[in-house]
Amino acid sequence: MNEFDLINKYLTKLSFNKSSSLELNDDVFFDKKNNFVVSVDTYNEGTHFINFNKPNLVIKKILRSSISDLICKGVQPKYYFISASGNKKKFKKNNLKKIIASLKTEQKKYKIFLGGGDTVFSNKLSFTIVTIGISKNIIYRNKAKINDDIYVTGNLGDSFTGLLSLKKKIKINSNLKKYFIKKYYLPDIKFSLIKSIKKIANTSIDISDGLITDMEKLINKQNLSYQIFLEKVPISSNLSNILKNKKFSKENFISNGDDYELLFTAIKNKRNLIKKIAKINKTKITRIGFIKKNTVKSSVLNALNGKIILKNKGYFHNF
Repeated sequence: MNEFDLINKYLTKLSFNKSSSLELNDDVFFDKKNNFVVSVDTYNEGTHFINFNKPNLVIKKILRSSISDLICKGVQPKYYFISASGNKKKFKKNNLKKIIASLKTEQKKYKIFLGGGDTVFSNKLSFTIVTIGISKNIIYRNKAKINDDIYVTGNLGDSFTGLLSLKKKIKINSNLKKYFIKKYYLPDIKFSLIKSIKKIANTSIDISDGLITDMEKLINKQNLSYQIFLEKVPISSNLSNILKNKKFSKENFISNGDDYELLFTAIKNKRNLIKKIAKINKTKITRIGFIKKNTVKSSVLNALNGKIILKNKGYFHNF
């Protein structure tokens, strides 16, 4: 059973069809009456991060990925609560100093502050972060329209390459290794687009589990399909060079998660506005496909419009 089966079969009924819970099918809880937006994320060592050898970087990655849930909804994060389980080996004084220093830096960068939390002894290291924002409206999932364009911000695949490097599954020179590892630990969440995204997007999500997995979540309860063009999916010049030199396939790098870029759809007459917003915010926004009727199966197409079978659509938690 994967996480979505667990939610649909067992947990959804506990929300009592309250509109604020969004059928447990979105990134957040949204109390529209009180303008209250909440996201919750848990991160376990060995699953969401390899180890705790770099606590200063791990805590930044965790906080940024949590904030990303609100950003993709067009909501400014205001407060966060953090609960941690671990032992004295993980939370020794030197590690705690690094964690606090990193959190101070991130709070200043993203204009948020700590509201509270909890600490629990455990031999397994884990963090849970609750992020809260105040907003009169959000961008929902499952609001795509037929013929919508599909967009992503930034580049995809760098974080996955960093993970491969950390796991010593790919050999690259030291400069590139630093670049990709930095992309893994410090995702470039699109904080500057919080206000702009509401002006252009019909529906949105952040890419946490992988391009295709998150694309399917974005429209999972609509009678729609998507077509994505592999050549248009943006990757960095550094990743492009690695793919070329090592003869790797692009399709094996673009949908492995941890990108935390925005994935959204917009009507065609927003194209010029999107270009303008990208330029003003100095942010790369790329049109990679479009939404279709479900009479055509969802697909990723190569340069010759041939369908590509992806070995990995993204990450799933299985129970």
